[in-house]
Amino acid sequence: MFSRLIRPTIITSPSISYKSAIRNLSLKPRLPKLPNLRLTPDVPGNIIGSVNDAYVPPPGDISVGAFHWLYEKLVVVGMIPLVVFPFIAGVDYPLFDAALGTLTLLHSRYGLQSCIIDYIPLRKFGFWHKMAMFLLNIGTAVSLYGIYVIETEYNGLCDLIHKLWTA
Repeated sequence: MFSRLIRPTIITSPSISYKSAIRNLSLKPRLPKLPNLRLTPDVPGNIIGSVNDAYVPPPGDISVGAFHWLYEKLVVVGMIPLVVFPFIAGVDYPLFDAALGTLTLLHSRYGLQSCIIDYIPLRKFGFWHKMAMFLLNIGTAVSLYGIYVIETEYNGLCDLIHKLWTA
């Protein structure tokens, strides 16, 4: 009876023997399943389906298509007066300076996102497209924090450019 209390019981069903249960225990670390890193080959002519297949329009999304183009153009139009403003009024206006830094960051993000969508398409690159978009989002967040630090600890982006220009 005492030996029964000391010996651990691993057997969960009578069909599994004690030795096979011990054999299945492993101290080797198990790695998580990695994503598929292979590229998907293109079909000949990049044509999927046949001429007799019905057209299925993609679902509408406000962040792509004409709306995305409109957002990009609004950011560019909004940057024009903010770039000219420090030359006219000086660099002592932190609200306009923060707006210029933020719109410059958005303009850069939209441009890089367009490059990723054009040159690393999701249908062919899969995981790598998602990784590039993830890194773009992380870089945008870090850059936004950098703009915050420049605006709060230093006298803003325009003053920093002014100091670099006159030095």
